Amino acid sequence: MTEHDKNSGRWPVWAVAAVLYPLAMGAAAVNLFFLFLMLQAVGLRSLTPIEAIVGGIVLGVPFTWITGKWIHGLIVQAEDDA
Repeated sequence: MTEHDKNSGRWPVWAVAAVLYPLAMGAAAVNLFFLFLMLQAVGLRSLTPIEAIVGGIVLGVPFTWITGKWIHGLIVQAEDDA
């Protein structure tokens, strides 16, 4: 079996990341919102929900890519061990 045949059924990293994006974006938005709520204790203002969502949309991209690479690596490892 060639290397191409072994990898033909696997999802590429970008596809795994695309599926995970809504989760990562939502998690980033919620965490930003709560972070800035806690930072009110040191004098910063809190974010509005809309600002937190926009920040989640932006921060969701690198978080999704990192998570997608991690999950893809786990899939490759699991399939290679089987």
